[in-house]
Amino acid sequence: MQSKAAGRWLPAFLLLAAIWGNSFFFIKIAVGALHPLQVSFGRMAVGAVTLLLALAVTSQGLPRDPRLWGHFQIASVVLTTLPFTLFAYGEQYVSSVVAAIWNATTPLCTLAFTLLLRAERATAARAAGLGLGFAGVMVVLGVWQPMAGGQLGGSLACFGAALCYGVGGAYMGRFITGRRSEPPVVLAAGQLLTGAVQLAVITLVAGVPLVDSAAPAEVWWSMLGLGGLGTGVAYLLLYWVQARAGVTTTSTVTYLLPVFAVVSGVLVLDETISWNQPVGALVILLAIALTQGALRVPARSALR
Repeated sequence: MQSKAAGRWLPAFLLLAAIWGNSFFFIKIAVGALHPLQVSFGRMAVGAVTLLLALAVTSQGLPRDPRLWGHFQIASVVLTTLPFTLFAYGEQYVSSVVAAIWNATTPLCTLAFTLLLRAERATAARAAGLGLGFAGVMVVLGVWQPMAGGQLGGSLACFGAALCYGVGGAYMGRFITGRRSEPPVVLAAGQLLTGAVQLAVITLVAGVPLVDSAAPAEVWWSMLGLGGLGTGVAYLLLYWVQARAGVTTTSTVTYLLPVFAVVSGVLVLDETISWNQPVGALVILLAIALTQGALRVPARSALR
């Protein structure tokens, strides 16, 4: 029964991993010519338009519950507005592969916030996993060597985006995706539309034009891929998978993102990676396995 249940959402889960893994490739191309706020607003606007078209084709409308729109406002800040901008800023200084590795820390960030709020018990395995995950972060950063340019700031921005996802995933699972009155496409469209409006206001207040008409053609194609696939289709898949597999299982999609990011970053963008980055990524994945019970430590069941 469990394998059959997994078979229902697994193809969409893998497609989501492939789309999001290559989103870092599109961001890297876009930030070569655009301001980070233009990148985050552009992907949100294209993603919102994509899902609004999906609503029109399926003859569905936007949600009418005002409380749900309030939840969209909060979810959009921590799931799209902040992390999208932080990743765009960070990829000005780090490779798309490194950005994807930072994204893989999302389950650890989710657990950290869950324990901080005392929503779950702090077991020995979880404490050990968080400690090991912190060590993995230090390895990815390469704290023993000096960082050139804005590499430290870029890495911290990407890690900050993962922290946002940790908060946002838990919030979305609690207040949005658990609803049965609206289908996933309606919920995803509402959130992306909310985020697009937020980013439009922030971008204009910051004195940055919403659109740069002088950007080269490859940037426009990247923004279409980032917005249409990496935001519009991806968030539809996210809502669909999370409604069927749950928040915890869906968050594990971040494990696969560095794999797809390495393929596009190294083979297409000709990026290079240092030994400490894949090693740190493996340490982080081991830490996540430890926190989720896939590995065991000989200790008491809960910390006192």
